Amino acid sequence: MDMLDSVFMVSPLVLVGLFFVAMLAGFIDALAGGGGLLTVPALMAVGFSPAHALATNKLQACGGSVAASLYFIRQRVVSLKDQKLNIAMTFIGSTAGALLVQHIKADVLRQILPLLIIGIGLYFLLMPRLGEEDRHRRLYGLPFALVAGGCVGFYDGFFGPGAGSFYALAFVSLCGYNLAKSTAHAKVLNATSNLGGLLLFILGGQVVWGTGFVMMAGQFCGARVGSRLVLSKGQRLIRPMIVIVSAVMSAKLLFDSHGQQLLHWLGWMS
Repeated sequence: MDMLDSVFMVSPLVLVGLFFVAMLAGFIDALAGGGGLLTVPALMAVGFSPAHALATNKLQACGGSVAASLYFIRQRVVSLKDQKLNIAMTFIGSTAGALLVQHIKADVLRQILPLLIIGIGLYFLLMPRLGEEDRHRRLYGLPFALVAGGCVGFYDGFFGPGAGSFYALAFVSLCGYNLAKSTAHAKVLNATSNLGGLLLFILGGQVVWGTGFVMMAGQFCGARVGSRLVLSKGQRLIRPMIVIVSAVMSAKLLFDSHGQQLLHWLGWMS
C-alpha cells in the first residue's frame, strides 16, 4: 500500500474515529503507558500495513508524550537541565534500537516481554506503599542514564510496548522518586525515544503524515487531561492504571504469540 494512497483511503469519518482513539490512548499513556495497544490495532484495522501502522503510530505518539512532557516541565516537576544526560542516552538508545529491529527478528523478545510486563504489574500491586514518597536514590549520573535512558530507550526503539512503565519503574526503584514524579520524568524520556524512533521511520519513508497528524492532535488533547490527573490524583490513580494496563498488555502480547495455538486447543477440547 503506497503512503499517499493510505492517506486518501482513510475517509473523514474514519479519521474522526482515529482522532478519538488517539485521544483515549494519550490519556492512558500519560498515566500508565500502553496507549499503543489501542492505536496500532486501530490503524491496522482501517487497512494500514504493519510498517505504516508502526511508523504512523510513532508520529501520533509524539503528540501525547511531548504534550505531557511540556506540561510537567512548565509545572516545574521536571527539570530539563537535570535530565540532559538521561535524554541523550535515551535518544541514542532508541535510534540504535530502531536501526537494529530492521535487520533482526524480534520473536524472542515477543516471548519474553509478557513475563516482564506481568512482573511490573505484580511489583506495583504487591508493594502498595511503593512510590508514596521519595526514597533513597540507588543510581546517579551515567550509570542511571545508561540503564533508564539507554537500555529502555533501546527497547522502545526496537519493540516498544510498555516502555512508559519501564521508564517509570526505573525512576521509582533506582531514583527513589514518588510515583507521580516518576511518571512525569518517564514521559520526558518516552517523548525522547518516540522522537528517536520516528526519525528512523521518516528516513525509511513509512510515515502516513495526514492520518498521523490528525491522531497527534487527539493524543495531545488526551495527554493534557491525563497529565493533569497525574499531579492532582497521584498514586491513587496511577498505581491501579499501571496494574490494569500491564495485565491487558500482557494478555494481548500472549494472545498475539500463542493465540492460534490456544484457539486450536480449545477447538480440539470441544
